[in-house]
Amino acid sequence: MQHRIIVLGAGYTGVFAAGRLARRLRREDVTITLVNAAPDFVERVRNHQLATGQNLKRRPFSEIFAGTGVELRLAKVTGVDVDRKTVTVVDVNGDGSIPPGSGPAELAYDTLVYALGSVWNAQGVPGTTEHAYEIAGRTGALRLRKRLASLEAGQRVVVVGGGLTGLEAATEIAEARPDLGVALVARGGLGDWLSPKGRAHLRKVFARLGITAHEHTVVTEVAADHVTTAGGTDIPAAVTLWTTGFAVHRIAGATTLEITGSGQIVVDRTMRSVSHPDVYAVGDAAMAMGPGNKPLRMSCATGIPVAWQAADSIVARLTGGKLPNAPIRYVNQCISLGRTEGLIQVVTADDRAMRPALTGRPAALYKELVCKGAAWGVANPMFGLPARRRRVVRRRAGALV
Repeated sequence: MQHRIIVLGAGYTGVFAAGRLARRLRREDVTITLVNAAPDFVERVRNHQLATGQNLKRRPFSEIFAGTGVELRLAKVTGVDVDRKTVTVVDVNGDGSIPPGSGPAELAYDTLVYALGSVWNAQGVPGTTEHAYEIAGRTGALRLRKRLASLEAGQRVVVVGGGLTGLEAATEIAEARPDLGVALVARGGLGDWLSPKGRAHLRKVFARLGITAHEHTVVTEVAADHVTTAGGTDIPAAVTLWTTGFAVHRIAGATTLEITGSGQIVVDRTMRSVSHPDVYAVGDAAMAMGPGNKPLRMSCATGIPVAWQAADSIVARLTGGKLPNAPIRYVNQCISLGRTEGLIQVVTADDRAMRPALTGRPAALYKELVCKGAAWGVANPMFGLPARRRRVVRRRAGALV
């Protein structure tokens, strides 16, 4: 009987995990099913570009996984029963709609890779869900794109959140639409986690693009035409873009998996659930510890190596091989600041900024190369070593150590 592997979610981590498993395991020994509600891969790290009117290359999963042995199931995940080892799904059409008469179906697994990722986090701030825009997903980015295109010269866009997403979105919008007034609201100082060189360059770019920075400011309410700060100040906003962080998918919280207070699945160094050994979690869905015993941050830089770690661990346990022991560490933070500017902040293994930083056009080219490399890896899941597929020697996850 074939060992049934189900991968939930086809973002960067789900695609990389599915492709690596297919490349390393014999097709006659396993079935690999990738469940995702959309038929195309979404380059999430480019959603700020999509929102400003740029067109991104379409990457259908039907082409990506053709001939790999990975079966794509276009479906929405509605539940996971980790005790019965089943996943409940509802099949969808290519546009995300549910076919007439379609009902829930159960998929049984022996090994589950949970890669459902994260969504935008409104953080309970009044008015956010009603009036703010988000770019955590393609739908949100396209909605913002349409709204930005309708704005007249002189209208104001307020980006709430001073993290990587906020910085990239604010600079992209300001560069694409210099006729608009763009402001960024940050809870702390502008780029306060960066090195002095990185902070100085960020301020230089903001000044050149005419972006107003409201530092050490907390937004307490969002209205249709303004945001209100904790100090009682109203900041005018024809469009408010909310980028204050991500929240994990709620599916895991409805299971008996051990999770954190934020809903992330607690995993060991092999990305295996500490409570259910036949479940692996990757990407934003996982609470994994990195160097210095610090939690790995939600990012593509974390997700891809974590997906490799999980896939290699599954292969090792199924084939009797050696478990991977490669440490997951950070090298830099890559920030695009429009199409011609960038910032590459060199960091320690546990993600603390060091003095060196690459800036300007070279940094923009470096960031573009990173994005293209990740997308190429998604589009070519069977490329690279090891090419030799291994035979499964233990068929049931319950028998694995």
